[in-house]
Amino acid sequence: MNLPNKITMVRVILIPFFVVFMIVHFNLYVTDATPFVSSWAAWAAFITFVAASLTDALDGHIARSRGLVTDFGKFADPLADKLLVTSAMILFVEYGKIAAWVVIVIIAREFIISGFRMIAAEKGVVIAAGWWGKVKTAVTMVTLVFLLFVTAIGANDGSGTVIFIVEQVLIYLSCFLTIMSLIDYLVHNKGVITTF
Repeated sequence: MNLPNKITMVRVILIPFFVVFMIVHFNLYVTDATPFVSSWAAWAAFITFVAASLTDALDGHIARSRGLVTDFGKFADPLADKLLVTSAMILFVEYGKIAAWVVIVIIAREFIISGFRMIAAEKGVVIAAGWWGKVKTAVTMVTLVFLLFVTAIGANDGSGTVIFIVEQVLIYLSCFLTIMSLIDYLVHNKGVITTF
């Protein structure tokens, strides 16, 4: 296993730790059982998520710059990204920070495009990520990092506050960009669709 793939696997390994830290924080935060441990777990979740996110840029850069792109990497890298992002979103749904329908839209988009890419690949067509998709990914990551940071500093104020408004703007912007990126993806690759 080459270096980029090892870095990808580190990201996969970090995901369960991130999930456990989040669960520990929220369970203790709700009950006010041990505020110190709750705060520590929130910061650990934030740091773990950021570290895992940074490995995504690192493994891709190394793979491309050193000519170490492999079939395993092409499969594992996006899978690790999806596992990390959907894990965070589902946790935030459980604890009331993100509406379930928003996460359903985002996950549905991933299923649709992943399936579409598989069929296109069988026909020998390689589909690159578009501008909308890249912006969607960036905004989604910023949204999750912001939500995690707010959670870590304990600024979980109710509706009407500046933090709440910023959270909602980022969440719904991510959802909007998800829909736009799906439409853009299908429009620019309609030639592949007509061959189905």
